[in-house]
Amino acid sequence: MEWSACSDEYEKLVIRMTTPRVVIDNAVSSKATVVKVDSARKHRVLLEAVQVLTDLNLSIKKAYISSDGRWFMDVFHVTDLNGNKLTDESVINYIEQSLGTIHHGKTTGSNSLTALELTGTDRVGLLSEVFAVLADLQCSVVDAKVWTHNGRIASLMYVKDCNSGSPIEDTQHIDRIEARLRNVLKGDNDIRSAKTTVSMAVTHTERRLHQVMFADRDYERKAIFPPRGDSPVVTVQNWVKRGYSVVNVQCKDRTKLLFDVVCTMTDMEYIVFHATINTAGDRAYLEFYIRHTDGSPISSEPERQRVIQCLKAAVERRASEGVRLELCTPDKQGLLADVTRTFRENGLNVTRAEISTARDMALNVFYVTDAIGNPADPKLIESVRQKIGVSNLKVKELPPLIYHQEAEREDQTVGVAGTVLLSLGSLVKWNLYHLGLIRSYS
Repeated sequence: MEWSACSDEYEKLVIRMTTPRVVIDNAVSSKATVVKVDSARKHRVLLEAVQVLTDLNLSIKKAYISSDGRWFMDVFHVTDLNGNKLTDESVINYIEQSLGTIHHGKTTGSNSLTALELTGTDRVGLLSEVFAVLADLQCSVVDAKVWTHNGRIASLMYVKDCNSGSPIEDTQHIDRIEARLRNVLKGDNDIRSAKTTVSMAVTHTERRLHQVMFADRDYERKAIFPPRGDSPVVTVQNWVKRGYSVVNVQCKDRTKLLFDVVCTMTDMEYIVFHATINTAGDRAYLEFYIRHTDGSPISSEPERQRVIQCLKAAVERRASEGVRLELCTPDKQGLLADVTRTFRENGLNVTRAEISTARDMALNVFYVTDAIGNPADPKLIESVRQKIGVSNLKVKELPPLIYHQEAEREDQTVGVAGTVLLSLGSLVKWNLYHLGLIRSYS
């Protein structure tokens, strides 16, 4: 055999060895779709697999992670957010294709938008000031996520010029945006506590928000409001005989919990070799066997305490504090500034927000409390709805997690991502439709 032929065969073998093998099985469990991923072990591969599933708003009911030498096996039991198995072929095919290419690396977002990263000291009404500045500078917010934690705020916003619909590339305009936003974000504090970055780069929004808040060291700061009794419990111990550090996380179950924890451990340069994920009722139990990327376990008490702090912060950043308000209305210039100003004028504090637009419709979610972090008065919420539009602004309660109590052994526990009843149909198909991957979501 000629050398070129041998080389081609070797390359084909390498591709087969490094390409993840994905099996999606609806027969193993009566209540969940089982997704199995076998792949060569590589830093971040677990995070990328979990990211594919959580980006589709799938509920990971339980999971088993195991590494054998240089090979990695992930098993996820997933449902849609209504607790149903996955039956839509477009969704199943998308999962197979996405998980089968996780080693190749992908970015998300849009090259036709300008990305704004914001970090600062949180306060009531801050978001309304940010959106007012952007509206004044002729910036249209197309997509954004806003998180708050321990008195800090972080946001990643994708914007475009509201007149041309193009990305903002003029350097003088960018300088004005950065300067004015930095002035708003600093408030009465030192300017060094506020950061604004403008770029054309695209990234995974939630991964980036974890990185931004981690770099801001939010985990070291004191909480402004006292905890409500649902604080996560994190323990870290070393299994000396096997050379692992064993991390246990116990907390209230919610969507995307596994992603948040794995994302933070990955950014801290730890590798998960084994893990089991389970829940009981509305509680989640996560156990990880980890090492540094250099193969060593956690080696000091300060490092152990830092891991505990960081994982607690990872769980808390996305915890839904307050009443969930959903705004669905035709998009227009200044809409976000008007809505958040109404919140501020009525003493409502936005603790988290998700902004999106689709076909000229604004689809926004806000979590709000009163000014001191307590549940907002229902009468006040209703007054705000009257001002913004009762048909446009809906109050969405967060019902308890669905918990299957049947006796089947493989399904005695339910998922880390939690299953939340939604009234707007399948978010999985909507996500695919919004990404342009299917033609219809009906």
